[in-house]
Amino acid sequence: MAKFERHIFICTNQRAADNPRGCCDAEGLSSLQLAFKKELSARGLKARVRANKAGCLDQCEHGPTVVVYPEGVWYGGVKPEDVLEIIEQHIINNSPVARLLLDQGCINTPACEHKKHRNAE
Repeated sequence: MAKFERHIFICTNQRAADNPRGCCDAEGLSSLQLAFKKELSARGLKARVRANKAGCLDQCEHGPTVVVYPEGVWYGGVKPEDVLEIIEQHIINNSPVARLLLDQGCINTPACEHKKHRNAE
């Protein structure tokens, strides 16, 4: 079997409902990850692109969070209805979905304006 061309990491981390940082998978059903798997399979991409569950990607304030590698493209606020667009536009046509992109200044930095509740963990 050939190696995967891309990996889509979908945060499935859970936090208490009252946590100020938010939660990427409040129901604990991995429904976003399953939606990616279903759409990849429907398009015959299952052998080329892997939709992986991920633990906390530390972008809780932007959740649900998805990152596509090897490009390192980060998406925030992803909903099941966005899955088809990400697969068609980004995975198939190599053009990231601009409206869902996380600001580069927010990724892996404590200085992001959205992380004002950072110490509430």
